[in-house]
Amino acid sequence: MSVAGTYTCVTHTPMGDQTSTLTVNEPTGDSFTGVNTGMTGPIDVENGKVDGNTITWQMKMTVPMPMTLDCKATIEGDTLTGTVTAGMFGSFPMEGTRV
Repeated sequence: MSVAGTYTCVTHTPMGDQTSTLTVNEPTGDSFTGVNTGMTGPIDVENGKVDGNTITWQMKMTVPMPMTLDCKATIEGDTLTGTVTAGMFGSFPMEGTRV
């Protein structure tokens, strides 16, 4: 099964659970594009890479402060599990389900 799809995600942060919708476009080779839409609006996926059923990507958020988020997730069937690393603030668990 392809990693491409739309996932309803929850990231567990010290500021509470953050919900978003992650869209992973069909990979081209070992790269993918997409967008993550949460309560602050859409953020483009940058540097999206695919290795089997594991994806890694970055997102440049601007609210509540400018920061690059480093993300990694494994997709098994319709389930996504991974982490979002927010620089000096640490890593937070993320989970999602394919819509």
